Amino acid sequence: MLGVHAGDSLGATVEFSPWAEIRDRYPDGLRDIVGGGPFHWPPGHATDDTDLTRAVLLAYLEPGDDVVRTAADHMMAWYDGAWPGREPGSRPVDIGNATSWGLRKYRRTGDPRDAGAGAGRAGNGSLMRCIPTGLAVADRERRVRESMEISAITHDDERCTVACAAYNEIAAALLAGADPSDAVTEGREAAKDLAVVAEAVEFGRSLRPAVLAAHGPGSALEAEASGYVLDSLVLAVAAVLDPRPFADVVVDVVRVGRDTDTNGAIAGGLLGIRDGVDAIPAPWVATLQFADEFTAAADRLAGRF
Repeated sequence: MLGVHAGDSLGATVEFSPWAEIRDRYPDGLRDIVGGGPFHWPPGHATDDTDLTRAVLLAYLEPGDDVVRTAADHMMAWYDGAWPGREPGSRPVDIGNATSWGLRKYRRTGDPRDAGAGAGRAGNGSLMRCIPTGLAVADRERRVRESMEISAITHDDERCTVACAAYNEIAAALLAGADPSDAVTEGREAAKDLAVVAEAVEFGRSLRPAVLAAHGPGSALEAEASGYVLDSLVLAVAAVLDPRPFADVVVDVVRVGRDTDTNGAIAGGLLGIRDGVDAIPAPWVATLQFADEFTAAADRLAGRF
């Protein structure tokens, strides 16, 4: 959870910036959480990535029979401004189109399984928030189902739902002690029925974040890391297979450019499981808006296993 938050807050400073611009501003990469960016974030403030991850997390910390509905209700609270660090009633300053569409549809239908932005909208807005399912659910069948159903509240394109399932199988395998390569194999297995996602997981094995950071995404990433769900999944797989320390890898993922906060968050989540909290630079953690809350939540989740 802190890995998601740290990657998000680091990348927020250069969100939407292309690789060449980041290279010129930060030749060695952005290595401190300083805030700013197009939305003028305070240092360590959650963007929509961490906020919506928190919405899913809260659903798993509360008793109830329908975690999908509870997650959707927390997303609506965020959308409507009932959220820490926000003026009550204010709308989010940053929200993806598919997320906005899906939540507005949920308000109309009242059914979290009849929402979603529809096929053809394959952004990374559900992948960025899905990791609480991978951390909270021990049963594989339930974990895959809930990964997909929570994705579909806003992102019901099959590439998104299956990407979330694959990502959370990687997360769960890492949490159980698997080495990163074996964990990635688990993710690919979860995606086997949708070739385009399985191929994206496998393609991530061939990429090196340091090379992408040094030379730009080029043709390696279909949408140049600008928000396509499979670009973000590819980067996360490449990141978790990179043997370097947490900070070095996340810095390089952010250096790739474009959707830097979300790519940093998605990669940071897997790296956080792989390396543990002590690998995240202490000055980064000290700035994070929800650091104490996420630490307490992790202790509660750990008690369930």
